[in-house]
Amino acid sequence: MTNDERRRTTEVPADRREPVGEPVVRGDPAVTGDRAREAVGFDPTDPDSLAEAARTVRSFAESTAGDDDHVFMLRGAAACAALVRGVGSYKRAAERAGGDVSVSFIRKWARVHDLPQSVRRHVARGRIAPTAAKHIARVSGDARLHLAWATLDAGLTVREVRRLASEVNDGKPAVDALADHGVDIGTLDVTLPADVYLELRRRASLEDAPPGDVVADALDDYLD
Repeated sequence: MTNDERRRTTEVPADRREPVGEPVVRGDPAVTGDRAREAVGFDPTDPDSLAEAARTVRSFAESTAGDDDHVFMLRGAAACAALVRGVGSYKRAAERAGGDVSVSFIRKWARVHDLPQSVRRHVARGRIAPTAAKHIARVSGDARLHLAWATLDAGLTVREVRRLASEVNDGKPAVDALADHGVDIGTLDVTLPADVYLELRRRASLEDAPPGDVVADALDDYLD
């Protein structure tokens, strides 16, 4: 199997792997700093925790104070997902939360909680806006990751992410949608130590290969 074939068949996680409601990202000091101590988990199987999730969802839906607070929004997303898991449906979750909480609201934020940790960590750090994450979560599989990394590398706006997600859901491959939008997939600026840079250039020259190919082969071996 060639390197290109291996890259095409390697499974990259595009969904959450951790238990629903567990504050894996919110509770990590490396990501949220001192706020990690504030992290609250929600256990869908525990009645008291489920009641807390319902209160959190309602407060989250009614609050505008946390619109720029990415960690606050991830907590609300966790509460939405745990509530859905605990009661069995989006409709029942909305009814349990009460107030003006809608099925659509819970569905959107529960999907954000379902994003892989690699994406959620960027949301918690403020590098991907939670409103953009909602649209990234609308698509599935590799498309989620393509949109997430393009948001970081190409500086996509929330409006652009929303439009691209709609195109993908209409059947257009994410790579094609991004290419048509002018995003050069796979292009990434990196900074290397001087000695590593010299060795990369030397090997690329001896192998008559672009430096990017040498880096890709090395990463294949490292990540395998």
